Amino acid sequence: MSTAIANSPSLITTEQLLASSAGGRDRGLICGKLREKPTTRRNRRRSRTLAYFACLLGGWLATQPEPRGEVLADEAGFRLRRDPDTTVGADVAVISAEMTALTPEDACFFEGAPILAVEILSPGDVQNDIFGKIADYLDCGVKLVWLVEPIFRTITVFRPDAEPVLLNSTQELSGEPHLPGFRMPVAAAFALPRRE
Repeated sequence: MSTAIANSPSLITTEQLLASSAGGRDRGLICGKLREKPTTRRNRRRSRTLAYFACLLGGWLATQPEPRGEVLADEAGFRLRRDPDTTVGADVAVISAEMTALTPEDACFFEGAPILAVEILSPGDVQNDIFGKIADYLDCGVKLVWLVEPIFRTITVFRPDAEPVLLNSTQELSGEPHLPGFRMPVAAAFALPRRE
């Protein structure tokens, strides 16, 4: 991290964050304040789950009428709010056709909220950090957040102004109404056979 950011008592911008060195740390901004933690440990189960979600959502997106948005993976960056900035990375996200059209291919982050943010838990994740990030997503306009727990094979669905819903591998996940027609068995996200 650059000394200017490390020693600055004032709020910083997304541009300042991007211009500084990460130094092996996961970083984001919440209301202009730097939040960082050691780089999250990844494992095979988490990586496989991330790939499945990206593929399943990509398959759904291909069935949607033009113009379509995009499915993004691997810490896609979003500036959710300005002045002060809130900038986060999502494990998997679905963005609108409008956001796709307005964002240059070489952009480091997207302006605004995705329709869906998927957060896949890693072994080193801290509960308060994850739930804080979900609250920020919902507060900044994300319509749907899925918190995926690969070990216990559960998905918790968060929506603004609604209670969270915990789903297990015997249930079905729906993206309605924000992802029209998206339905899948929860087990599909974890490469488990569906129980009849």
